[in-house]
Amino acid sequence: MRVIDFYSHVRYNVFMNNLVLIGMPSSGKSTAGVLLAKKIGFGFIDCDLIIQGEQNALLSEIIEREGPEGFIQIEERVNAGLAAMRCVIATGGSVCYSERAMQHLKSMGTVVYLQLSEQEVARRIPNLVRRGVVMRGNVGTLHDLYLQRVPLYEQYADVTIRCDGQTIDETVAAIAEATGFAIG
Repeated sequence: MRVIDFYSHVRYNVFMNNLVLIGMPSSGKSTAGVLLAKKIGFGFIDCDLIIQGEQNALLSEIIEREGPEGFIQIEERVNAGLAAMRCVIATGGSVCYSERAMQHLKSMGTVVYLQLSEQEVARRIPNLVRRGVVMRGNVGTLHDLYLQRVPLYEQYADVTIRCDGQTIDETVAAIAEATGFAIG
């Protein structure tokens, strides 16, 4: 006798309607994410804020206390454990280091990569350490970080939005259009 797990199939389909934002620090994941959520009537989840609340510390403090690999483990657990429906999810920039978290996020919806040039990231973030950016392995500069992360963002993205030279409102409109949402 073959048993079909109907509810696991329904759950999978229900969770597929989220928008997951990935990209370099300062690419606008949180800022554009909350505005997009309001415009399309979705909830909003900021994974960095979940981590900070759970750890009762700022990201930079958690990275200093746990080290880059310890922080990545915390981030993986939080992201791989998310359950959401009709939400815009702003991930932390280092979530791309966890295949487990990224596969889970992809199973939850459309992954949107907010792409910035290295020059624009440098302009927006003068101090990576103070910002709370995970510097993994031999990465010591923004250039190294950019070269390390961009291929991962590209690998996991379903949609890529070029954000250089765009206002937040233009970025929000581009995400909505690329993911099939009409906003006024």
